Amino acid sequence: MDTDSLTADTLRDLRSARPYPAVSLTMPTHRREPDNAQDAVRLRNLLAEAERRIDADPEASRQDRIDLHKQLERAVAEVDLRHSLDGLVLYATTAEHQVWNLPREVPERVVLSDTFLTRNLVAAKAQERPYWVLAVAAGRATLWSGAGQALHEHEADGFPMEAEGVDWDVQREERVGDSPSTFRDEETLRFLRTVDTALGTVLGADRRPLFLVGLAQAVSVLQEVGTAAGTAVATVLKGGLTDGPDRVLLQELAPAMAQFAAHESDRVGTALDAARSRKAFAAGLDEVWEAVSEGRVEMVAVEEHFQRTVKVTDGHLSPVEDASAGGWEEGVREDIVDELVEAALDKGAEVVFLPDEQLSGHDRIAAVLRY
Repeated sequence: MDTDSLTADTLRDLRSARPYPAVSLTMPTHRREPDNAQDAVRLRNLLAEAERRIDADPEASRQDRIDLHKQLERAVAEVDLRHSLDGLVLYATTAEHQVWNLPREVPERVVLSDTFLTRNLVAAKAQERPYWVLAVAAGRATLWSGAGQALHEHEADGFPMEAEGVDWDVQREERVGDSPSTFRDEETLRFLRTVDTALGTVLGADRRPLFLVGLAQAVSVLQEVGTAAGTAVATVLKGGLTDGPDRVLLQELAPAMAQFAAHESDRVGTALDAARSRKAFAAGLDEVWEAVSEGRVEMVAVEEHFQRTVKVTDGHLSPVEDASAGGWEEGVREDIVDELVEAALDKGAEVVFLPDEQLSGHDRIAAVLRY
């Protein structure tokens, strides 16, 4: 599975309590040769470490150990390292297993607990900036779910939608002496209202930036007859794309997406400057971590590839210079940035990832505070 599969319901399920021990394995992977040659060896070593930890755990019964070994072996068998991204996460209990490929680097770790470790998934999805694309025409509308450069059709919540056949009023056409516009036809208007209502339901459950694609008339009428489509951050005025394909949609969307990213960067910079002026600003990992822990953060801005290994001491973070042992050492947090991102999102804060070096003056992470 990838980050686009991480819906609110899926995350809720992953965080639900499970019989101990629920096993979480994470490790960095590589997209290209020759670096990816080491991934298979690292995965075997990580599996061996997990099995050693399970066998040494006095709280795991003999049958638990047998069942966990089987589930982990099944999970590893499903891993296709030929199509790796930047991180791999495996979950296993005595009765289930899951495999997740992430576009974000994760540390090498084995965790035994009564829940699965989810912070790497949450941070990876946030970094990918998920978005929706609605492609609309007079009689058809499709919804596409995107994350970064991955885009696939969303076949749920009523989508794709097709309008019923329209019967033209021939007598009216002869009477007024013209051909009624497709987009003024009541059946078409009713269809577009239905599309907007379904779109509103999707956005209510999973709020993301929305891009609209269609002919100018289709987009204009859709926004007139409803409210959800009016929240779009950008429009691409081109028809014939309700069936994609994804690569063509991405190609047509590229300028609008780049413009939106630039606007977002400007918006975040303005918000940070305003926060500094009113002394509602935090910068640096330790300061932002403390504010997030206290629930005082409105927005967190962090550079895309910022990662740091720390140790938590008396509620503060101290850097770990030698991170080679990493998460195997008690109290060491190799993915403290991912943990911070997850905590911020859980407390209702907005998290925005920015290009590297954009926050170099603030130790690569900054926050707007509520108070």
